[in-house]
Amino acid sequence: MIKSLFRIILYVQDMDLMVRFYRDIIGLTVQSPVGLSDYSNEYWVEFETGGCSLVLHGGGKKRLAQDTPKLNFLVDDIESMRQSLIDKGVKMGEIFSPVAGSKVSNGVDPEGFPFSLDWHE
Repeated sequence: MIKSLFRIILYVQDMDLMVRFYRDIIGLTVQSPVGLSDYSNEYWVEFETGGCSLVLHGGGKKRLAQDTPKLNFLVDDIESMRQSLIDKGVKMGEIFSPVAGSKVSNGVDPEGFPFSLDWHE
């Protein structure tokens, strides 16, 4: 029986670049290892994300992004968060409403992994 989503692992090529993206641009907090100024030599970096953790795992191949599940970040204010990411150079799609009471904007991280901002009433 599945209890809950526990962890999402992204296999990445440039660990330091990806840590800076998810920490400094997306705004996640590094759970482990903390306090490093350069993550280039790390193979496992875990972020606090609420009920599920995001883990960056070294040794990835660029082709993996084609088949990788999309990360979905729940936000309180999709318009402001989307604009903040655009201002930081992140390519973001338009906001759309796939179903009544929700809004979504899709983007990609520096290695091409897809993610979305999701807002729900």
